[in-house]
Amino acid sequence: MPQFLEFKIDLDTFITELKDRLETNNEKVQTLLAQKHKTYANFVKPMQMMDEYLEQFFTPLSHLNSVNNTEKTQEVYSESLPIITEYSTQLSQNIEIYKVYKEIDKNERDNLNYAQNRVLELNIQHFELSGAHLDEKTKKRLQEINIKKSELSNNFSQNLLDATNEYEYIIDNKKDIEGLPESDIATAEFDDDGVTKYKFTLQMPSYIAYMTYGKNAQIREKLYKAYVTRAPQNAEIIDELLALKNEMSKLLGFDNYAQYSLASKMAENEKSVLGFLNDLVQNSKAQAKEELKEVQSITPSTLQSFDTAYYSEILKKEKYDIDEEEYRPYFEQQSVVNGTFKFLNSLFGITFKKVEEKLWDEKATSYNLYIKDKLISRLYLDLEARKSKRGGAWMHNWQAHCSDENGTEQLASAFVVCNFPASSDKNKSLLRHDDVITFFHEMGHAIHHMLSSINENEVSGVNGVEWDAVEFPSQFLENFAYEPLVLKQFASHHQTGEIIPDKMIEKLVKSKNFLSASGMLRQLEFSIFDFKLHTKPHAKDEVQNLLNEIRKDTSLIKTPSYNKFQNGFAHVFAGGYAAGYYSYKWAEVLSADAFYNVIDEGIFNSNTAKKYLEIILNGAGAKSMSLLFKELMGREPNPSNLLRLNGIN
Repeated sequence: MPQFLEFKIDLDTFITELKDRLETNNEKVQTLLAQKHKTYANFVKPMQMMDEYLEQFFTPLSHLNSVNNTEKTQEVYSESLPIITEYSTQLSQNIEIYKVYKEIDKNERDNLNYAQNRVLELNIQHFELSGAHLDEKTKKRLQEINIKKSELSNNFSQNLLDATNEYEYIIDNKKDIEGLPESDIATAEFDDDGVTKYKFTLQMPSYIAYMTYGKNAQIREKLYKAYVTRAPQNAEIIDELLALKNEMSKLLGFDNYAQYSLASKMAENEKSVLGFLNDLVQNSKAQAKEELKEVQSITPSTLQSFDTAYYSEILKKEKYDIDEEEYRPYFEQQSVVNGTFKFLNSLFGITFKKVEEKLWDEKATSYNLYIKDKLISRLYLDLEARKSKRGGAWMHNWQAHCSDENGTEQLASAFVVCNFPASSDKNKSLLRHDDVITFFHEMGHAIHHMLSSINENEVSGVNGVEWDAVEFPSQFLENFAYEPLVLKQFASHHQTGEIIPDKMIEKLVKSKNFLSASGMLRQLEFSIFDFKLHTKPHAKDEVQNLLNEIRKDTSLIKTPSYNKFQNGFAHVFAGGYAAGYYSYKWAEVLSADAFYNVIDEGIFNSNTAKKYLEIILNGAGAKSMSLLFKELMGREPNPSNLLRLNGIN
C-alpha cells in the first residue's frame, strides 16, 4: 500500500460512492456495537479509523470546490453536504456509542496512554455537545439544524466567491494607473481591439494593488465600495445562521452559542474572553490615535476608509524610506518556498524533496518531508490566485499520522493554499513581504499537522487541538519572517541573485510595527463583534447596529454606512470561527511568548526550538495546549509579550 493517497476524484460517481461508504460504515458500527466485550482496541480504534478513511475520501471534493470551483463541483458538493451532515449528526447522537465510550473510559483509563485517554475525553465531550443524551425529538431537531447550517455556510461562501469573480473595473486612462508597481500594471493590462486597457478586480492581489498605490481616489472608492458591499444576499443567511445556532445552543442546555463554543476551548468563560479583548483595546487605543494623526497629517482632506491604505503607504515611505515594491524582486515565489524549506531545515531538521505527481492544477506541487532521512509526511502547495479559487489562504489536513487497527503506521499529509500573484511565461510571481508572512503562517499550521508523532488520529496533528490554541504554531512561525538571519537564507534578487542588503532588512524590521496599534484595533473589532454576536440573538438591523456600536470604540475613522463587512466575514459564517475569532489574539499570546525565547537563544541553536518540536509539534492535540505550553516554557503564558511583539507600549 502506498504511503500517501493519490489525488483523484470522479465527480460523476462521487455521490453514489459516498452513500455506499456511509452505508458500509453504519453496518460496521452495528457490528462493533454487537461485540460482547468492547475495548479501546476493538471498538474505539476501529471507530477512529472509520472516520479517518471517510475524511480522506471526502477531503478531495471539499478541496477541489475551494481551489478549482466549477458548476459541477458546486453541484456535487452541495448535494453531498446534507448527506454527510445527516450521517455525522446521527453518529454523534448515538446513545449506544456514547455509553460504550463512557464504559471503556471507566474500565480502561488507568491502562491507556495519555493520547488514548484524550481520545476518550474528547469523544465523550463531543457526544454531549451533540446531544447524544437527549430525547429523540430534540436529537431530530438538532440534526435538521446541522444540515441547514452546513447548507447555509456553503451558500455564504459560494455567494462571496461569485460576487468577487463577477466584478471588474476597467481603466482606459493611463494617468489613473500612475504610481502602481510595474508588475501589477503588467497583470492588469489587456488589449481591447487594439486599445490598451487595465482591468482591476476584487481578487486580493489586484484589489490591494490599486487600494495601496492607485492615485485616483474616485476609483479607490468604487473598488472599496464594491468590495465591502459584496454578496448582500448573505445578510439573510447570517440572520438564519444566528437563529439556528442560538436554538441549537438552547437545546443543548447552554444560554447562548458563545457559551456552547467555549465548552471545547481553552478560554474559561465569556467574561474572560471579553475581558481579554477589551484590555487589549484599552492598551492599543492611545497609540492607534497617534498613528491616525500621522496618516491624517499628510492627507489633503479628512481621511476616508478607502484612503487609508494609499496614504499609509506614502507615510511608510516617508518615515522609513521603504517602498514595498523594491522588495518584491527579492521575494520571487519559488525562492520564498525554497527559503522557507531551508529555514525549517535549519530550525527543526526537516528536509523537503519534490515529488512528481499529477495534481488538480498544473501549478500545484507536492513535497515529501524527511527528518534524519526518515520519511515523515507529504505537503501539497497551491499558491497562485485564479478565478476558480476562493480568496484567502489556508491549510487543510488530509491524512493524519496514526497507527491503524493492525498497528501499521499511516503518515500525515496536508495542503497549503494561498492567493499570490499569478506567474506567466512573461512574469514571475513576485510577492509582497506580507505574502511571505502569510506563507510562513500557513506552513506553521502545516508542520503542526505533519510532524505529529501521535498514533491516535483524532488527536494527531491539528486534530483535537483547542480552537483558541490552533493558531499558536502558525503565528509562532510567521514571526520569523522579519528576522534578518532568516531573511538572508532566501531573500535574493530573482534577476541578479543579490542577497537582500542589510539596509533593506533594517528598514523592513523598523517598519514592522508601522500602524500596529491600528491593526490591533481592527482585529479586536472583528473579534468582539463575532463574540458578542453569539452571546444573544441578533437579527436584521441588530447585526449592523451591534457592529456600529463596537466601532465607536475601535474604529477611529468613520466607516461608510454602505460598508456591510459582515456579509463577507467568511471566517465566522462559512468557516469554523463562530464565537472563536478571538482565538487569533488568544493564541498570539502563546506564540509571542515562545518566539521571544527562541530569539533570545539565537534562533538556530535554541533549546526552546528543539523543545517546541518535541512538545508542541510532536505532541499535537494529545494533551490540552495549556498543559503543553507549561511543559514547553515551565510557566503560564506572559500576555505582555503580545504587546511587545506589536510594539505597543
